[in-house]
Amino acid sequence: MQDRKLTPDMVPVIKLAREKKYNYARIASYFQINQGRIADVMKGRRFPDIPPATALPADFPA
Repeated sequence: MQDRKLTPDMVPVIKLAREKKYNYARIASYFQINQGRIADVMKGRRFPDIPPATALPADFPA
């Protein structure tokens, strides 16, 4: 299986999910991306100026 590409619309949800203590694996699984892309976002290497979302999507795993 090939990973999807990290897009700017994923970033707010990734940042909020990490604030809510979701682990990298769960977030990566939701978006079908590599955990390294989650790390890139959280370390500010990708899309550092995009703020966190105000709410997680309804279908985000609990």
